[in-house]
Amino acid sequence: MPDGYISIAPSHSVARDNPASAPKGLAFGRPKFPKASSGVEHLGDYRPGGYRPIHLDDRLDNRYRIVHKLGHGTFSTVWLAVDNKTSKYVAVKVGTADAPRTEIDVLSQLTQNETVHMDFEGELRLIPVVLDRFDLSGPNGSSLFQLDAARSLAAQLAMAACLVHAQGYAHGDLHLGNLLLQLPASLNNLSIRQLYAGYGEPEQEPVVRLDTQAASTEPGVPSYAVPPVWLGIESKEIILGEAKLLLSDFGVAFRPSDNSRFESYTPLVYRPPEAFFEPTTPLTFASDIWSLGCVIFELLAHRSLIDGFLAPQDEITAQQVELQGLMPPEWWTRWEKRPNWYDEVGKPLSNASDIWSWERRFEQWVQNPRQSKGMEKIGDHERDALLKLLAWMLAWRPSERPSVRQVLETEWRTRWALPAARSIKD
Repeated sequence: MPDGYISIAPSHSVARDNPASAPKGLAFGRPKFPKASSGVEHLGDYRPGGYRPIHLDDRLDNRYRIVHKLGHGTFSTVWLAVDNKTSKYVAVKVGTADAPRTEIDVLSQLTQNETVHMDFEGELRLIPVVLDRFDLSGPNGSSLFQLDAARSLAAQLAMAACLVHAQGYAHGDLHLGNLLLQLPASLNNLSIRQLYAGYGEPEQEPVVRLDTQAASTEPGVPSYAVPPVWLGIESKEIILGEAKLLLSDFGVAFRPSDNSRFESYTPLVYRPPEAFFEPTTPLTFASDIWSLGCVIFELLAHRSLIDGFLAPQDEITAQQVELQGLMPPEWWTRWEKRPNWYDEVGKPLSNASDIWSWERRFEQWVQNPRQSKGMEKIGDHERDALLKLLAWMLAWRPSERPSVRQVLETEWRTRWALPAARSIKD
């Protein structure tokens, strides 16, 4: 990440609050745009209540000059900017008008009280710092990490989750896409010209409507789209000292003690089973623990623990049974599509060769890829400790999962992950 983090929440536009006053074509229907290139947000979401159009060289709040694109999410676009007051690079997150407006409040509270704390001497920043906040008015399978780096990132993620839970919040959306790697401070030594020379100038892809109307006539649509810049290196090239993690995206964070959250926003492959089987029961901190276990596995592997981002919920559930065995009986009888995979007593209908247990996934998705790339494999003792931890974190019943503090006290974390994380301070 650049030097700091600025979260921007756009004001609701008049067009959204009063459809009768919206520009023609925006009030009651979306303009149609062709599918953008990879890495660009869905252009049809530039609409009242959606993304705010940002262009290169825009000056936000008369302070932050937009110089490149970093990425996007469902509720925001993220830009690389220069802070004219400090001459440092910062990340500017521009939320949609419909985005939850609690994220910067959560971040401000977390970072104000942040002390790391557990097992560390000195400071280790695990949560992005909100440097500024202001409103904008507007019209609307992966590479492998080296083993020590993966261990360190897993340890840091668990500590970040502990920090969040200790403040009374559940993150609510733990997955690999919400983990950031900090960029070296040397980035601030680059001028904008040097930044472009080293990482490439921003591409500008013209935005064209499918109905042939000029997109530039729409006040809520940018005249061009910008693919994100690649400021990193391949996962396998990241050395231990560079594996410094930030946990991001607190847009759906919530306090279980203050409000009941029934809907999980986590991608299906990371989503805990109670979100499917008990939709009228409030989610708890334990929902984060399930997702955290999935992410820890993925940091060590070359793919997600539960396979298939496009798989429907019932296929996800079938894989969960392959890992954890029979679910609670009340869920088992409630699972309408169970007969597609299992008989009444839980015997799989497919051949044994089609069953992907913990051990099989570990060998195929962790050990074999590492061996084929000449990378360090995980030893037997560490494997057993890791799988014991993950099976606990993915217990069917939320009440049977460990707290994040208990995760920090397990053998795998204290014997293998923590020493790797400590070494980045050396």
